Amino acid sequence: MSDPKEIIRAKVNLETAQMHWSEMQRYFASGAALFVSPDLDLVETAFQMSEDNAVLIQQWMAAGQFGKVTDEQARVWSANDAMHWVVVVSPWVLVQPVSSKS
Repeated sequence: MSDPKEIIRAKVNLETAQMHWSEMQRYFASGAALFVSPDLDLVETAFQMSEDNAVLIQQWMAAGQFGKVTDEQARVWSANDAMHWVVVVSPWVLVQPVSSKS
């Protein structure tokens, strides 16, 4: 694997973790938590952020697939301490609800 972009994707993949929402609330409170729809690939989303792909990110935002975690999302996730896939793309923390489909 000598393609630099594939190396970055692999590194991002290794940096993902599952966490309960209770562990993520401080990032939400500081405004650093970003929602990633289960329809998107978390690793690819983080990679596109690291590449500053503004066009694609804006498309996801317009489709409601990506953006700041809302108060309503935080309330729902807090009520059941929902599990999320998480990865950091400094200064942001991307959070994606663990899909019940898997």
